Amino acid sequence: MQNVQTYIKRPENLDLIRRAYAFAHEHHAGQFRKSGAPYEVHVIQVANTLALLHSGPKTIAAGLLHDTVEDCEGVDHDTIVESFGEEIAMLVDAVTKIKAIKFKDEKEYLASNHRKLFIALAKDVRVILIKLADRLHNMRTLEYMKPEKQKKIASETLAVYAPIAHRLGISQVKNELEDLSFKYLFPEKYEQIKQLVRQRESDRNEQVQNMIGEIEQIMKTYKIPYRIFGRSKHFYSIYKKMKTKNKRFEEILDLLAIRIVTDSEVHCYEILGYIHAKYRPIPGRFKDYIAMPKANMYQSLHTTIVDPENGHIFEIQIRTEQMDAVAERGVAAHWKYKERPGASMEIQQKEIEDKLSWFRDFSMMTDEESEDPLEYMNVLQKDIFEANVYCMSPRGKIIALPPGSTPIDFAYRIHTEVGHKTVGATVNGAIVPLNTELKTGDVVDILTSNNSNGPSKDWIKIVKSGHARNKIRAFLQKQEHQNRKELIKKGEHDLAEEFKRLDLDDSLRTHKRIESILQTLSFKTVDDLFVGIANRRVSLQAMVDRLAKNRNSALSAEEIVKIINKSPQKTPKSSGCGVVVPGIDTIAVSLANCCSPIPGDTILGYISKGQGVKVHRKDCPNIVNETKRLIPVAWDENLEEKIYEVKLVVYSDDRNYLLSDIVTMLQQSNAYLKQVDSSVDDNRLTATTKLTVGVRNADHLQVIIANLKKVRSVNEIVRTIQ
Repeated sequence: MQNVQTYIKRPENLDLIRRAYAFAHEHHAGQFRKSGAPYEVHVIQVANTLALLHSGPKTIAAGLLHDTVEDCEGVDHDTIVESFGEEIAMLVDAVTKIKAIKFKDEKEYLASNHRKLFIALAKDVRVILIKLADRLHNMRTLEYMKPEKQKKIASETLAVYAPIAHRLGISQVKNELEDLSFKYLFPEKYEQIKQLVRQRESDRNEQVQNMIGEIEQIMKTYKIPYRIFGRSKHFYSIYKKMKTKNKRFEEILDLLAIRIVTDSEVHCYEILGYIHAKYRPIPGRFKDYIAMPKANMYQSLHTTIVDPENGHIFEIQIRTEQMDAVAERGVAAHWKYKERPGASMEIQQKEIEDKLSWFRDFSMMTDEESEDPLEYMNVLQKDIFEANVYCMSPRGKIIALPPGSTPIDFAYRIHTEVGHKTVGATVNGAIVPLNTELKTGDVVDILTSNNSNGPSKDWIKIVKSGHARNKIRAFLQKQEHQNRKELIKKGEHDLAEEFKRLDLDDSLRTHKRIESILQTLSFKTVDDLFVGIANRRVSLQAMVDRLAKNRNSALSAEEIVKIINKSPQKTPKSSGCGVVVPGIDTIAVSLANCCSPIPGDTILGYISKGQGVKVHRKDCPNIVNETKRLIPVAWDENLEEKIYEVKLVVYSDDRNYLLSDIVTMLQQSNAYLKQVDSSVDDNRLTATTKLTVGVRNADHLQVIIANLKKVRSVNEIVRTIQ
């Protein structure tokens, strides 16, 4: 209670903490940690860490109670509500692990627990303070766990808890969590760096003290209030710089680090000026985090100088007392508990959203109905924990984004609708492509249009943030669903119109009857069939022929066969499409659109309801199962030359000028190019090109296909059937 009583004075608040301790003491009685210590030692240490962060009495009480629901028999949510109220019960519930739910593996279980925790954090920051204090003491006592358990907990701490402590600016907790995790994950490297630091410690301390003495003379000369001290870099930070920047231990500049704490911003800049006047600063190493605070509210002036006498390099940090408190304790320092009216958690939570530039984005990503736990944690990991590119809107709002982010990522972080309506962007006043990689300090202005059709599928390949990717996917899925509904409606309407045109009874196209023919048309559902009709993947003719039994105003199949059999044998008369039907010249004959036969193809006639004879290629899947309605037909030997449309699909490897080479080859083959649609496949390695070409006959088509196969990168050419 000693740390608590330094800032909590009201008797009722102190009594709440004492009651919470008594409750924990009673219900954890007889329980012991792996270390052999009584379990209550753990909750006392958690409460003490919260007190050092100057947390409120309800937060400390929840810290004392945080394991009672999970580990103590006879204690549940209602028990905590009855004894301590709904607010404390909510905090305890938020840090209690999920139970009684089956997960396919431990990874999903951990993700679900983390997701529950962060959703609660979005509503109340006290939740994470309790969890960080809990995790810190667990890491301090990790030596009593089995090695595999040590690595698992350390890995989770480094991936989840240290980053969130960093984002909340609680560096004293974040640094200790990182170093403890480093110790168990990479013990050899940890000991190596520890020894290197220890070997240089005496020399380093002497150098730092000499520099401190010189700077103190400046402070006294100009009568500036100050505190000054040397600062040690923690082990994991040294390791990370050596690894990511490929530097030797000797090259880590800020091993010799000095911090100056003064009373005002003006004095911060004044001190900086005096230091730069005496010592040579290293170019590119000055950072003004006072004018441009970090996303976790960190403020300070950083400069790196060279001592002209011995060439030693020092990193100097200059900040105010308030800045120093925020730098060490982050959000906990800024909103430390004050016994004053109006200091409700709701007000403090609103202040957090206003102060922490990333917190509103974080809240936006913690929708209860959002992605599955693993996907949720992946998005959070990348978009919040790893976000280190800081861009600004024209009005100065800072947006933190993951590395490699583009203006599209920026737009979706501002607002989902801004992202959907994005049509362009300017970066630092210049118009740029939407796939431009953003850098820290860029001023990004998003250009929008209410007439925009929304994001395209290509955007998914461009964006780097999981948040933007999920929003784009959701839009496309919704659009696809809406388009599908419209296609279903159109297909149903088209079929009804065809029945009306042929004067067929509507009872022939009932839902049950349509279901009965799905298998013959290779569709799973009636809706799929209607979409196929709308997209012309199945012809209305095929539908009508399968559904209609008879039609009074049209000839039946039997009647047409009778006419053919009874007709006198005479020279067949060519139809307008160049096909003759032996024995008859009074029935309409036309080429089927599904397989688009051309002179030279092997063909068959299909007797349709109300449309005479439809000529199909023999291999057309629409007639392959027919037996009764097929009749022989032939190409007119005296057929006048004309152009027939054929649809081809070219499958190839993607490369520059591919489409140009294909078009050139078609011209050289005397093909008439009527339509072309080429796109890169999802794997970004291959391409699909759809062609509609005009040919004279099957021989001409074979020449075209043979020539196209000679085009570099072309793998296969398919003649399509709708």
